[in-house]
Amino acid sequence: MPIKLIKKSVQKKTLVNTKKSRRTKTICVSHKEDADGISSAALIKQVFGGDCVLVDYPGMMDALELLRNDQSLKKLFICDLGLNKQNTDPFVSLLAELIKKRISVTYIDHHDLDSNVITKLKKIKVKLIHNTTECTATLVYDAFRKKLPEHSSFIATCAAITDYMEERPIATKLLQMYDRQFALINATVLTYNIVGHQKDLDYLLYLVDELSESKYPHEIPNTFEFAQIQVGKLAEVLSKVKKSMKILKNLAYMEVLDSGASGAVNFVLGLSGKNVGIAYKERVDHGIYAVSVRGSR
Repeated sequence: MPIKLIKKSVQKKTLVNTKKSRRTKTICVSHKEDADGISSAALIKQVFGGDCVLVDYPGMMDALELLRNDQSLKKLFICDLGLNKQNTDPFVSLLAELIKKRISVTYIDHHDLDSNVITKLKKIKVKLIHNTTECTATLVYDAFRKKLPEHSSFIATCAAITDYMEERPIATKLLQMYDRQFALINATVLTYNIVGHQKDLDYLLYLVDELSESKYPHEIPNTFEFAQIQVGKLAEVLSKVKKSMKILKNLAYMEVLDSGASGAVNFVLGLSGKNVGIAYKERVDHGIYAVSVRGSR
């Protein structure tokens, strides 16, 4: 008797990958122009690891825009980057979009911030750490000190010194932990290396890495030699300030053409003997002026 072959219909199942892309990346966007921003980035890196993006004030929104559609971003820290009337609304809107994607956003800063903006940031669930009485790195240290290594207090101390905020409550306690001259020279060396490498982003990122590995600024190769070069350049700025600054009744000001405004403003204040010193420099690439203001105590 012949055997009948019975074919069973096989229902093909299509495997659909339902897994969503995993978010694992941590990024810190921080100010690149001074020790406060660089130190803040180093402290965040010590606690959370991840990558660092260093920007100046005009470049902040461009850097954040690049993260809008980053499918792997999980945590975002923004440090020492103050807001202005032009970028406040786009800033809040972008952070709101990121948070809707379940990205953790922490904003740490010490610049003046309008109370309405603070309310908006809190409403969209930004983790806001803001205090105008301390520098940003000190705020980072204070917020995460239980997770930070012992050396991190020195990084925050250097930042406070270079931001002229070493006499503030938290910073004062940190500075008392160290020999004052030891801290001052390290803060100065760090600052000159940052200022002198503003066009060398790779070097600035290298500084962040070195500091995050608990190295003192004086331990980083060639920092003293480079600082000496920068001191010579600053002496030239001093001579130009004497010749070019304009003095009014209560303030003095100067346009800077070939150096940073922040490097000249202290000379403008000190040499003029006025209560306020202003230095400004045109940023042709952004169509704005970078303005540094210092006031006498």
